[in-house]
Amino acid sequence: MIDVQSQLDERKIPIQKVGVKGVRYPITLLDKTEKLQHTTAVVNLYADLPHHFKGTHMSRFIEVFEEFRHDVSMPNVLRMLRKIRAELEADTAYADMHFPYFVKKSAPVTGQVSVMSYDCVYEASCSTKGHRFVAGVTVPVQTVCPCSKAISDGGAHNQRGLVTLRVSLGPFFWFEDLIRIVEESGSSEIFTLLKREDEKFVTERAYAHPRFVEDVVREVYQKVDALGIFPWFSVEAENFESIHNHSAYAYVEKSDRAALPAVTGQDLDQAKPVEL
Repeated sequence: MIDVQSQLDERKIPIQKVGVKGVRYPITLLDKTEKLQHTTAVVNLYADLPHHFKGTHMSRFIEVFEEFRHDVSMPNVLRMLRKIRAELEADTAYADMHFPYFVKKSAPVTGQVSVMSYDCVYEASCSTKGHRFVAGVTVPVQTVCPCSKAISDGGAHNQRGLVTLRVSLGPFFWFEDLIRIVEESGSSEIFTLLKREDEKFVTERAYAHPRFVEDVVREVYQKVDALGIFPWFSVEAENFESIHNHSAYAYVEKSDRAALPAVTGQDLDQAKPVEL
């Protein structure tokens, strides 16, 4: 049959990303305690398109992903991207995958077991110049406001927050270990199942460990930085405030600021708008 996608395109415009987006697909991951975990991911797969091709072969993204979905370990994602590049004659291939990761947790007093869900993401690219891989996990925590506690005769406002930790691929690591770092950095961790004894413990522990969003990101930063295994990482915290109609937010990352060009006030003053 005629291969329309491989026909010559005379406009000479290369496309940076073309592919499939929003593919919902079952995958298998490594699990620290259960060995393997089956979950469902929303997957985006792209590659660049040389200027002389009319189109890409969309089916090949799915064919390659089907081959690798039974082992979506981090090194295997990069192997998958290398194969996509070869199949599509592309310089660069990209993937981002969003999926829930499930961890069994025991309540702090009764030991009742339940399952917590954490939103995770892979973002990867592979080219002739090398590869990039970032893994992220979003962890819910409880925070008690230090200011509210300090100025109130009784009680303090508290809220649930989300902390997102993203790390670049270094040595092998477990999502469970990153989750634990974040959960230990809030006022209290969060559970799916709590009995009254557990609820008392969690409430009192949170009150005894008040945290601003600034405290949370700094606590996570210190713990991750002390590991010394990630060349880059970022920490983002958002508290869904219980006494305000807005969120409190903080972000910090480890990166080489010296490599970034400085922008001075004079530079901004001299900048001119571009006419289109």
